Amino acid sequence: METGDPLVSADWLLTNISAPDLRVVDATFFAPFTNPPETGRQAWMRGHIPKAVHFDIDEIADTSSSLPHMLPDAVKFSSRVRKLGLGDGNRIIVYDQNNFFASARVWWMFRVMGASDVRVLDGGLASWVEAGGALDDMPPITGERHFTPRVRSDLVVDAKGLESLMTAAKATVIDARPEGRFAGRDPEPRAGLASGHIPGSINLPGSQLIAAGGRMKPAKDLKKLFKDPAAPTVTTCGSGVTAAITALALARLGNYDVAVYDGSWTDWTSDPSRPVATSPE
Repeated sequence: METGDPLVSADWLLTNISAPDLRVVDATFFAPFTNPPETGRQAWMRGHIPKAVHFDIDEIADTSSSLPHMLPDAVKFSSRVRKLGLGDGNRIIVYDQNNFFASARVWWMFRVMGASDVRVLDGGLASWVEAGGALDDMPPITGERHFTPRVRSDLVVDAKGLESLMTAAKATVIDARPEGRFAGRDPEPRAGLASGHIPGSINLPGSQLIAAGGRMKPAKDLKKLFKDPAAPTVTTCGSGVTAAITALALARLGNYDVAVYDGSWTDWTSDPSRPVATSPE
């Protein structure tokens, strides 16, 4: 059973980074629709925490799906992380360069695949630099390490499963997109998608979970944002990335059993028969 804070501080990482069982993962990812000046991998190559490997959520994904960065099966996931030198017996610390955007997603992916000793660096790369940590621009030398998947299917929900949970009123559904997109006023960044939300879901933008400076808000402040942090919960967003930040915040409040709707709004609207709401919930 997972307990304790799912985040670690830069000071903690500075103290423990030389531990032989510790592995650091750079999960930096920039959504293509934001027209970024570089890719996440290019950002990693420019400067990363020493010995950090890069985890690409678009490559370690179900690339046969028409939906972006969907969770791969256990065989592909195990094969890819093994080549990154990540496996059984490792303590894994994930970070990114843009406010938990993909580090939370990678944290969730490892947990879906059965890894329980995985944490996120609070404040990402900026906090590491602020704490006096050095940067490296050389790829680390890694050896393959066996990864044994023990898939936790309870942490993943698809559209059919979500509909069943909502019909039976067995889960709170929290949408992490900005309020304008949730309400149907602002357009979706992905071309061709209608804005709005899944009927019965509630809105809590992921940005509200992050404090000034890029660190996650402390537990006492996060508690004020959730009606019942311990309730069975499914998180959703545009494609299943920001939703993981909500899952990370709820884990910080002790609820490690939050599921993510993989595919999220992009998947929901792929079927025109599914209802779309625009009025406030």
